[in-house]
Amino acid sequence: MTELAADLAADDITFTVDPTDLRSIARGVVEIDDELLLVRSYDTTSGVVTVMGGARGRGYAGTTAAPHAAGSLVTTAPAYARQVVKDALADTVMTLYPDLVVFGETEIVKTSVVWEYEMPSEAEDVWYVTGSTIGPTRVWMPLQNWRFNPDAATSAFPSGKSIQLLDEIVPGRTYRVVYAKRPQLLVSGADDWSLTGYPDSVAEVAVWGACARLVTTYEAARLQQRAVESVERSKIVGPQSALRTAAYYQELYAQALEREKARQFSEMPSYQNYQGS
Repeated sequence: MTELAADLAADDITFTVDPTDLRSIARGVVEIDDELLLVRSYDTTSGVVTVMGGARGRGYAGTTAAPHAAGSLVTTAPAYARQVVKDALADTVMTLYPDLVVFGETEIVKTSVVWEYEMPSEAEDVWYVTGSTIGPTRVWMPLQNWRFNPDAATSAFPSGKSIQLLDEIVPGRTYRVVYAKRPQLLVSGADDWSLTGYPDSVAEVAVWGACARLVTTYEAARLQQRAVESVERSKIVGPQSALRTAAYYQELYAQALEREKARQFSEMPSYQNYQGS
């Protein structure tokens, strides 16, 4: 590991590191921020590293060629590239739905003789509906007779989602609709977990799931036993060691997921409703 000695533009095919930091950078993959680069050669005197294949060696393995500032870390042959970790986390977050949902809320003012209203396009299902009451009670009464339409005619409802509210309340009063939606994926390294819409406690579920996805790649490395190191290590690390470790992480994931599902149902009330046929 070393640092960039000068800024690196998105289309540069050479970059400079401090030659006093390390003796060599091997041919192969290096990582700078979120980008993977293919290295052809390294000049130990000047610290100049040449990218293999010119511009084709930038943005390797589906990463994006990007500018990098002087002082950015340069990692040789990372065990898990940052982009790979991000992809594993994103894949795990995607699979959390519908076991764990993100909640959204919209309020609809009752209009006389109107029974069907537009819902936000992000709504995947309706969790519950309440209606405001007249008088000083300030009670929002649970309403049970509603029907969610996820395939509404866009000519009438531009979002393509609607809800039929069949419990009558006084015109001018408000329906409050709590609905389920999918989590938002993390894209940038600067994205905070809260962007997903899940509470902080769900982050542990995603971490265990990502670990289970990542560690299985070590088992694939046993398929090729040509290197001396691989042959020697195979005597120490038994077959299916990575798979057993992945199963351990998968069990932690399953336990954490069940805990969060129980928390979700205990903290967010749900009411019986009429969906119609």
